[in-house]
Amino acid sequence: MSHPVDLDGLDGRDAEIARAVAPILLLDRHEPFRPVAAGVSIFAEPTQSPSCKHRIAPLGERCVEYAIFWDHDIGHTYDLEHIWVHLSADDVPIAIEASQHGRKISVGLELRGNRPVLWVEAGKHAHFSSRRERHAQAEATRAMCGLGAGKAGVHLGNPFSRAFGPVQPADHRLAKLFLTRLAFSPAFGRGLPCDLRDIPLAPWPQLADWIPLRMRALIGDLRQNVPHFPAIFFDCGDTLIDEGTEVKRDDGSDVVMHAHLIDGAREMLDSLKAQGYRLCLVADGPRETFENVLNAHGLWDYFEEHVISGDVGVRKPDAKMFATAMHMMGLSPQQARQTPMVGNNLDRDILGANRAGHPSFFFDWSDRRRRVPQSPDDTPTQRFTQLADLAGLLQFHELTLDQDTLEYIYIVKSIIKIYQIMI
Repeated sequence: MSHPVDLDGLDGRDAEIARAVAPILLLDRHEPFRPVAAGVSIFAEPTQSPSCKHRIAPLGERCVEYAIFWDHDIGHTYDLEHIWVHLSADDVPIAIEASQHGRKISVGLELRGNRPVLWVEAGKHAHFSSRRERHAQAEATRAMCGLGAGKAGVHLGNPFSRAFGPVQPADHRLAKLFLTRLAFSPAFGRGLPCDLRDIPLAPWPQLADWIPLRMRALIGDLRQNVPHFPAIFFDCGDTLIDEGTEVKRDDGSDVVMHAHLIDGAREMLDSLKAQGYRLCLVADGPRETFENVLNAHGLWDYFEEHVISGDVGVRKPDAKMFATAMHMMGLSPQQARQTPMVGNNLDRDILGANRAGHPSFFFDWSDRRRRVPQSPDDTPTQRFTQLADLAGLLQFHELTLDQDTLEYIYIVKSIIKIYQIMI
């Protein structure tokens, strides 16, 4: 991703000082991220930092603050870390302070010439007081880079978040997907030097104006480029509604007037909606049946589109049902393999989805239809027996969409992808 504006705006004496004592960061050798830019402020008197909650008191003649922006840490999108270099009257570093998970800590004074050297936590980018502290915190760091990867989505607990534009539940899910796929095991060996002179240094007010622009671009990039499920298709009968409780209209038609939800159906749909999944009903029967039943339970509007055989003129497994759903959801035929179908019927839902190129999720719940596949054509991608399990299964399968080829793959243990983000 390119920078949306020019950030190399320091000039004059401030630029000379900031570049002369710009820190060198020692990154973990498996670190997937690099700092993007830094905002510089120079203080000669005690003052409130313009970029964070801490008050800064120069320990010498002046203090140079570097507010370092990273696109991501391993837990969330958006990361702003700080280093404070305290200088003597002749601009020699005499003390270093830095951010560590919201705290301001003192850092051992290690210099290369006039350049402070700091150890940086793998994935999280907190600063350590020394290499020994990095070693002491290794287990916590390892946990955050592994199981903790992608836990928080887009970070909104910062003063810029209102300027990010609308951040939807799907944006959080995409950030989590992106970061979880980058889960890694830190090397904890010799640090990899990262020179802050190699990134744009700008006056803090300029960086403050730039961060929302960068974040809007990042969120747009996640929407465009992170492999994900663009929609989920759902059957209704014996998938959401218990067909054994259906009461049909007494005129001899097949129109169902009302029926009970299957236990856990509402909670499952609530969970998927909260994660920003787009839902589409793909069901066989007359439209009135589904309007009656789903409206009675307040679920009709959970579905962005309603593709119903009574309207389309064919029933599943006919490919027209699935093609119509893709068209109505604004999806291309190539996205079928990223768009799961959830249903209870091997002959209709699973066979039709498989033939149309969709992942198929078989809800093996009722004895009203056969439950054992007869061939690869009607063998589901995933079988489950409790609706409470579906959200987790969809999350796992979405996570295993390969980032490079978009092919559907299965990974037995864990997903560890390490690559460099080019700036």
